[in-house]
Amino acid sequence: MKTYLMSLALSATSLMGFAQANISPAQKQSKTIAITGATVHVGNGTVIENGTVLFGKGKIISVTANGQVPQDNVTRIIATGKHIYPGFIAATTNLGLTEIEAVKATLDFHEIGDFNSHIRSIVAYNTDSKVPATLRSNGILMAQPTPQGGTVSGSSSVVQLDAWNWEDAALKTDDAMHMTWPVTPRFRGGFGRPQQSPEVLAERTQAAIAQLTSFFAEAKAYSEMGKPEVINTRFEAMKKVFKGDEKLFIAAESQKDIVAAVNFAKRFGISPVITGADEAYLIIDFLKDNNITLVVKQPHALPNNNDDDVNMPYKNAAILANSGLNVVLSIDGYWQQRNLPFMAGTVTAWGLDKEKALSTITLNAAKAMGIDKTTGSIEAGKDATFFISAGDALDMRTNKVEQAFIQGRDINLDNLHKQLDKKFSEKYSAEKQ
Repeated sequence: MKTYLMSLALSATSLMGFAQANISPAQKQSKTIAITGATVHVGNGTVIENGTVLFGKGKIISVTANGQVPQDNVTRIIATGKHIYPGFIAATTNLGLTEIEAVKATLDFHEIGDFNSHIRSIVAYNTDSKVPATLRSNGILMAQPTPQGGTVSGSSSVVQLDAWNWEDAALKTDDAMHMTWPVTPRFRGGFGRPQQSPEVLAERTQAAIAQLTSFFAEAKAYSEMGKPEVINTRFEAMKKVFKGDEKLFIAAESQKDIVAAVNFAKRFGISPVITGADEAYLIIDFLKDNNITLVVKQPHALPNNNDDDVNMPYKNAAILANSGLNVVLSIDGYWQQRNLPFMAGTVTAWGLDKEKALSTITLNAAKAMGIDKTTGSIEAGKDATFFISAGDALDMRTNKVEQAFIQGRDINLDNLHKQLDKKFSEKYSAEKQ
């Protein structure tokens, strides 16, 4: 038994050593840099051939065409034949809030209870996670770590993916409050299953909606008070939502639930962002009339209902974006976020212009999170957060991120996957000799 415990301890020690951070965040930009000769994908639909991007002190100074090269004391990067893209943004993800799905101690994105408006994901964000480095290698340079669970889950924040701690990482703290619209479970009676009628299930849903309405009504009344004698942390956290300083993201899938969620938010003077939105294509006029932004799921998915168009998950984003709605593309979970650009590439194969597809993971996402004045596109005055790819970054065959900058900092693109590839490539190369 002692031998077993000793072995276990040694194994744990070796794993801890293996898991130590070995990629340090980049230093602040010290020299003005000009990248010349590349095709610049601005992020707003514009493409600049043979462009020059000039940036210094972490900000973009100018974006010009026709190969203009500043002659002053500028470091030049020649990127002829290559492409420059704005940093991709991973929306509504639990990135940095979980590390290993099978290890409970590494899961920090789900709280107990139905109304957790006081929860802030940013304080739990783990900058030492091994996952963000793998995302940076595919151009994902920012993310929106989001709490989950309950009816009101708490506040997300927007982070850049090269930082020492969460304070360094934060681009915008508490950008959005997240909630899930109560839905009626599908009635599935049968042998061995609890027999609950559709009426009972519907009644339960109505009770949940009534409870949610009561919570919002009390929170709004609290926000309109002066300084309260007793602080209610849950209501206190809702103040920014009612003032318009924080967005409200509501997860809703069916057309009925989307309409109900939008009308609910309007009742309290809030214009929400709808996430999920599987059946949003059925109520486009309603969504346009209410100026609703949509965060849709990845296209590589199955339809919700048996009689739905089997290809609808692939076409959904294109249908919505081509109708004039502001559409953001997202992926569930955290480790698969590295495939975000390729999901946008899939959307282009199903009817969406490539530059519009790019906007779903750059500028549109920045608008939804309220950070479009500082990032989301390659424009003068914005953060110098972008990357150079040898080819089309939305195609997994040609996406090859050669250099990336976050707020002007030339970041390290090494990651655990590359280290393991190098390790075992050297091992088997040595064995062949």
